[in-house]
Amino acid sequence: MDILLLGLNYRTAPVEIREKFTFSDDGTERALHLLSQTKSIAECIIIGTCNRTEIYVVCDQANIGRDYTLRFLAEWFGVEKESFKQHLYIKQQEQAIDHLLRVSAGLDSMVMGETQILGQVRDAFMLAQRCKTTGTVFNTLFKQAITFAKRAHTETAIGQNAVSVSYAAIELGKKIFGSFAGKSVLIIGAGKMSELTAKHLHANGSDKVIVANRTLERAQLLAEKFKGDACTMEQLPEALLTADVVISSTGAAGYVLGKKELAPIMKQRKHRPLFMVDIAVPRDLNPDLHDLDNVYLYDIDDLEGIVASNVAERSREAQRLDSMIEEEIVAFTTWYQTLGVAPLIAALREKALGIHSEAMRKIENKLPELTEREIHIIRKTTKGIVNQLMHDPVVRLKEMAASKKGDDVLDIFTTMFALEEILERTEKEAVWAEEKKTQRAPQEKVLVSSDS
Repeated sequence: MDILLLGLNYRTAPVEIREKFTFSDDGTERALHLLSQTKSIAECIIIGTCNRTEIYVVCDQANIGRDYTLRFLAEWFGVEKESFKQHLYIKQQEQAIDHLLRVSAGLDSMVMGETQILGQVRDAFMLAQRCKTTGTVFNTLFKQAITFAKRAHTETAIGQNAVSVSYAAIELGKKIFGSFAGKSVLIIGAGKMSELTAKHLHANGSDKVIVANRTLERAQLLAEKFKGDACTMEQLPEALLTADVVISSTGAAGYVLGKKELAPIMKQRKHRPLFMVDIAVPRDLNPDLHDLDNVYLYDIDDLEGIVASNVAERSREAQRLDSMIEEEIVAFTTWYQTLGVAPLIAALREKALGIHSEAMRKIENKLPELTEREIHIIRKTTKGIVNQLMHDPVVRLKEMAASKKGDDVLDIFTTMFALEEILERTEKEAVWAEEKKTQRAPQEKVLVSSDS
C-alpha cells in the first residue's frame, strides 16, 4: 500500500484557482464517501482551509491512486484536469508524511507557527473517522502528526513571537499593561491597519473603543463594529483624557498630534501610561512625543523591525524542528514497514498450531491409555516447544522487515515456511467479509457536480 498526497495551496495556486476547490462542510462528508469507494483507494482524508485543499489517500498502487484521485477532483468540482494540474503538488510516502507533519505544526502556513491549522487537521481526521474512511495507516499517522504538532509548540518557540504588524503592537502593549482587560482604545482615523489592530486589541480584552475622524460619519461606521463611540478631530483632546491605547492612521500630510498638544493632557491624566501606535505613512504622531514621561510611542518601522526579528526567530525554531520531523518519519516508517509482518506471523502461527494439533491427535490415537492429566502435560509442553521455535524467526522477521529490503524479506519468509496457501485463503476471507459489510451498509447516492 502507498501513502499519497495531492494538494494545492497559497504557494502553488492563486486565490481564483483555490476558491474553485473548496469543499463545503456537508460536501466534504459526501466527498469522503465517494472517494473511499473509488478503485485503488483504501483510506482517505480531506483537509480544506482558505489557503489549501489537500487529499491524503492510502492506495494499493501509487500511479492508479494518483490518476483516480485526479479524476475525482475534476469530476467533483466540474473542471478539466488540465486546467489545474500545473497547480497541484503530488507527494508520496516519506514526502507525504513529511508534508503532513510540517502542515500540522504550522511550518507550511502563511504565518509560520500558527496553531489554527492544527485544529483544522484534527477536525479533518475526526470527520474521516466518523465517515469510516480511515483505517490502520491513517489512524496511526494522523494521531502521530497531531501529537507531534502539540509537542512542537510546547518544546519550541515556533508560535511565540508575533509576525504581523498588528500582533506586534499587541505584544508591545502587553509588556506595558500586562493585560488589555478594561483598557480604552482611541483610533485616530479609520484606516484598515488601524481597524485590524483595534480588532486584535478588542479580542485581547479591551472593551471600550473611541474613533476620531475628520468625517464623523466614517468614524461612526468603524465605531459600530466595536460597539464604541465616535468623535470629530476637534474632540480629540477630550478623548485622549480617557484613552489607554492610541492607534493612528489618518493619511494626513503632516503631524496631527505632538508634544505641545499632548503635554497638558498628560498632566490632566496624572501621567497615566499612554501606549501609542503610529501606522500612518507619512507619520501622524510627532516623534517629539518620546520626550513625554509615560508616553510609549511606536511607528510602523518599529513594528516591522520587531516582526522581522520574530520571523527570523521562528525560522530558527523551524530548523530545530527538522531533526524532530526526521525522527517522526523514521518512527512511522519503521512501524509502517512492519505492517506486512502481522499476516505472516498469523499464518506461521496458524500453520504451527495446525501441525501441533495433528501431532496431538496422533499421540492420543496411538496411546489411548493416557490420562487427561498426562495429555494436558504433553499438549502444554509441546506447545511450549512450538512457541520457542517460532520466537527467534518472528523477532528477526520484524527487524528485517524494517530494512530497505523488507519486501524481499517477507517474500523469502513466505516461501521458506510455505505460507502462500494460508495467506491466499485469509486474503480471500477478508475480501469476502468486506464485500458482505458493503452489501449490508445502506447505499448512498452521491452526486458529483460543480455545486458540491
